[in-house]
Amino acid sequence: MTLIETAIALTLGHVLADFTMQSDRMVQNKRDPLVLLAHVAIVAVVSWAALGFAPRPVPILVIALSHYAIDWIKLRHGGPGFTAFAADQAAHLAMIGLAATLSPDAWSAGLWGMTLPAAAEWHVPLSAAMTLAAGLVAAVWAGGYAVQALMHGLKYPLDPAEDESLPRGGQLIGRLERLMIFMLVLAGQAGAIGFLIAAKSVLRFNELARDRELRTGEYVIIGTLASFAWGIGIAFATVAVLARLAGT
Repeated sequence: MTLIETAIALTLGHVLADFTMQSDRMVQNKRDPLVLLAHVAIVAVVSWAALGFAPRPVPILVIALSHYAIDWIKLRHGGPGFTAFAADQAAHLAMIGLAATLSPDAWSAGLWGMTLPAAAEWHVPLSAAMTLAAGLVAAVWAGGYAVQALMHGLKYPLDPAEDESLPRGGQLIGRLERLMIFMLVLAGQAGAIGFLIAAKSVLRFNELARDRELRTGEYVIIGTLASFAWGIGIAFATVAVLARLAGT
């Protein structure tokens, strides 16, 4: 049982460090070795904290060294598109799986194992809470990066002087819609997502009607569908992990 809990804790550490604790400035200056090292140090510390500061150096070393190598490779041979983003995250998740396999008892060796009773019913709620937190970050914050990466290859020139949208308005809308999708799926009301799609379609109708360029409509539709698909996928993956925890 501790294997899956160790993997969940490391995954939470990864998504927190990669998507909520990495500033735009760090991303822009990541080719600087010191900036990259600072990011990797944050990943290592947050991952260790998620494990309850377990005295197990192996998983933290695996996470830190692999994270540095994966990010270094992406910076030099990757790109801003979705393929590079997906490959980068898949590699990180694979290393998380390896780290958990090499030290499956890291979860029970840390604070969580020392402060919580040995009974499984006390361990499951904490690991479930970590699963929910990781899923929330992956859906809301990581989803923004995923959609941005997908849309990068679509040329949609827009004169900043003609842009009447709120600063970061689209980013906030995307986060809110993925948050609502996540909550609906976790509440067992996935069917209500259809109403969310309909509501957004109505709100976007006037904008699309005003701009008669076909590419505007296509751009909006692609971005919306990508955001919804990501949110739904992460939400159901979270439900699957929670079901796995409940069955252990």
